[in-house]
Amino acid sequence: MSNEKNQLSILGLFQKLFHNFNSRAMKDATLAFKKHLDDGGKMMLAMGGAMSSAQMGVTLAAMIKEDKIHTISCTGANLEESIFRLVAHSHYKDYPDYRYFTKEDDEAILNRGERRVTDTTIPEEEAFRVIEPIILKHWKDAETKGERFFPHEYFYKMLLSDDLKGKYEGNPEHCWLLEAAKKNLPIVVPGWEDSTLGNVFAAACNDGETNSNVVKTGIEYMMYLYDMYPKLSKDGPGLGFFQIGGGISGDFPICVVPSIKYDLKKEVRPWGYFCQISDSTTSYGSYSGATPNEKITWDKLTKDTPMFVIESDATIVAPLMFEAILDRYTLTQK
Repeated sequence: MSNEKNQLSILGLFQKLFHNFNSRAMKDATLAFKKHLDDGGKMMLAMGGAMSSAQMGVTLAAMIKEDKIHTISCTGANLEESIFRLVAHSHYKDYPDYRYFTKEDDEAILNRGERRVTDTTIPEEEAFRVIEPIILKHWKDAETKGERFFPHEYFYKMLLSDDLKGKYEGNPEHCWLLEAAKKNLPIVVPGWEDSTLGNVFAAACNDGETNSNVVKTGIEYMMYLYDMYPKLSKDGPGLGFFQIGGGISGDFPICVVPSIKYDLKKEVRPWGYFCQISDSTTSYGSYSGATPNEKITWDKLTKDTPMFVIESDATIVAPLMFEAILDRYTLTQK
């Protein structure tokens, strides 16, 4: 037997091992993602759920840093939980046995000041209550100055100022939002009010501490997309759409193409690539679980769009795909 050692990339491992079913869909989607970028295209990431709590930033921050992701649509939870991980990482607790919890077990977690997200918990005092007064100050300052910003821009202000100086507990290289702030990456956060800090903002407005006008709205986010999309889609094969999970973070931005075409009555390039990682079941009227073919009928994709559906767990598939595209590691095989 030869002892000669060969080097194999993560993408090479994909090509060696993954041949059928969801593994082939993952391999093919990764190869097409890479080709899209190599041909001069750009990529939007639509990120649902609470991927930041699942530490997606370990690979996503590097994707942003290396210009593999050019714009993001995400839930308010993903936006804030990226910064929560940064300031409170050592206070997070993992519960691998969460499937066997009783209601009393979860009540005990509540009473300890933790908020469970599947198998991990966000510490209220070290996360929510650290960030709350800082962002509240920015909202009040904006009101005083007569300024208005998008939700993500307030987060950028916190990260790029001295507000969090000395408060990092997590690895800054694993905070995707920090990397996005450094690049001033275009972000949309549809339904931001459905988040912890969105609720804090609503309460502050209700109590007269600040004015709701200081935070730009979802309608303005769509108008922002109208301006952003043509710029990001002008080169190569255009702007691709990489979707993790379902829900509003994907539903909202993908509408920009037909809206520009039919509502603004302007010419627009179609999405240049589409991939969704989801384990949701396609059902009657299910949009988040809808197949790419259905999106063709809404003029969101075309019959020529490279399109993929990977029916699997995004916390496994997305980091593997990102590492294959980043090409940061090689494996030694005998």
